[in-house]
Amino acid sequence: MTIKFLGMGKIIGVANQKGGVGKTTTAVNLASALGVLEKRILLIDADPQANASSGLGVEEINFSTYHLLEHSATAAKCILPTTSPNVDIIPSHIDLVAAEIELVDRENREYMMREALKPIRDQYDYIIIDCAPSLGLITINALTAADSVIIPIQCEYFALEGLGKLLNTIKNVQKIHNPDLDIEGLLLTMFDSRLRLSNQVVEEVNSHFPEMVFETIISRNVRLSEAPSFGESILSYDAESRGAIQYIQLAEEVLLRNEKVIKKLKSDLR
Repeated sequence: MTIKFLGMGKIIGVANQKGGVGKTTTAVNLASALGVLEKRILLIDADPQANASSGLGVEEINFSTYHLLEHSATAAKCILPTTSPNVDIIPSHIDLVAAEIELVDRENREYMMREALKPIRDQYDYIIIDCAPSLGLITINALTAADSVIIPIQCEYFALEGLGKLLNTIKNVQKIHNPDLDIEGLLLTMFDSRLRLSNQVVEEVNSHFPEMVFETIISRNVRLSEAPSFGESILSYDAESRGAIQYIQLAEEVLLRNEKVIKKLKSDLR
């Protein structure tokens, strides 16, 4: 476990190259839940679809993740406040698609996000990056900048399809660009207790990756699906819904894990 984030914001990527697994839902609502728990949070939307940005009601933007990666604007210039308590955002824009091509010939192209975030990192407790549903250069940048990664896995057929590929990508990033990158945890999403398949997926993931899986499971929830269309996190939209309660539980689990790690690291350093 890295000590890179001691005394400054821990950077957590939320990644899965499969679409529709609850990745943006997790990035937005984990960020909001950590904010409600009085942590200073920066959410970075690193997906050209910009769903995390619209999901928090951000529409008018001058600078975005595109400018951050291109180093044409500082991270401080790209940051916008949100209506979610204690949560700021670096929004995305469809322009981000161009960064994938424009960065190809750049020197140190995989390190652009890491370098850009250095000046503002100590202003936050946690920085959450919502990655695009691909394993392209933008996602590699996010994983190179991150201390750890959360991998959402939907409780549906083919749940583990592609997971091996993602884990291989993470291994390659560890080997070449970021030896300190950890897996924060596997998060089971879209769970429906009435379905035998959902329960089978939970059993299967826990049997394959017993140490990695979060105890919190995110259930299918209508309110959770509705919230983004109102530009709100689930905590703002319906704080008493099952989705809101589960994301608070996830945030508490993330905090507990990290507080234990930090205590151990500090005692080891003495």
